[in-house]
Amino acid sequence: MKAILVKEPGGPEQLVLGEYETPQPQPDELLVKVHATALNRADTLQRQGKYPPPAGASPLLGLEVAGEVVEAGSNCTKYKTGDKVFGLLPGGGYAEYAVIQEAMAMRVPANLSMEEAAAIPEVFLTAFQALIWLGKLQEGERVLLHAGASGVGTAAIQLARATKAEVIVTASKQKLQACLDLGTHKAIDYKASNFEEEVLAHTNGEGVDVIIDFIAGPYFKQNINCLRLDGRMVLLASLGGGKVEEFDLRKILAKRLQIMGSTLRSRSPEYQVQLTQEVAQFAMPHFERGEIKPVVDSVYDWQDVAEAHRYMEENRNIGKIVLRVR
Repeated sequence: MKAILVKEPGGPEQLVLGEYETPQPQPDELLVKVHATALNRADTLQRQGKYPPPAGASPLLGLEVAGEVVEAGSNCTKYKTGDKVFGLLPGGGYAEYAVIQEAMAMRVPANLSMEEAAAIPEVFLTAFQALIWLGKLQEGERVLLHAGASGVGTAAIQLARATKAEVIVTASKQKLQACLDLGTHKAIDYKASNFEEEVLAHTNGEGVDVIIDFIAGPYFKQNINCLRLDGRMVLLASLGGGKVEEFDLRKILAKRLQIMGSTLRSRSPEYQVQLTQEVAQFAMPHFERGEIKPVVDSVYDWQDVAEAHRYMEENRNIGKIVLRVR
């Protein structure tokens, strides 16, 4: 089959379209003809040699696909040849064919295209895990989402609104309106103002109950100051750096704060199956009614994958960058 290969660790120019062995489905797996896949930060890190795939996973890039079942393993009972499915993978999505555990596959809603379906799995599972499983966001609470216009950010805005929480985001100026259009209550230009001051002013000094953060070090002190009593913070990345200097840990004690870190790709298959099933149960009816939608920034032909990676690394996208596979 054709697949996107990494010639050697490095920049986007290392991505080339080549030949790779077609995967064979295990008894509990589906072989899917891939129509679309989507970019994730993990792809750019793996391309650079900084994020190896989990043991046993395909070495090919690509953590999510949407496509058509062409073969079902002997133990598969839910899906059959010809069914349109999408879902999360440990790797292997940048290819003509990919295998996915049947338990991880979801049926493509009739009102969504393959490109839209491919934009769902990684960001909505990550956002649901962070907001609901770890952050335990409740109706009426406030949540601060950093990188609100990112793929995970746009998913988290919509899930938080569906939970009937108040949503505050940070984003660059040109991306604020997109966040507001998704239902954000307060959007803060992090380059033009101090988000801590803005959050505390907006909440009359009370702060927020939950924070989802990708920046880490540079935001840590401000995040702690933004959390109210019994607040919860979930760290999903450390894009700004991983070190904090001269921080008073007593603030965590005084506010009874919970600080959690999480990744999704390294989780056990059982964990990912349970998460997928809960997300499908919660969100699929919203997708089918058009109340929640995947936010697709752009669609590239997969032969233009290097350009797509450059675009992501320039932080220009609002929502997901999708590759059309053909």
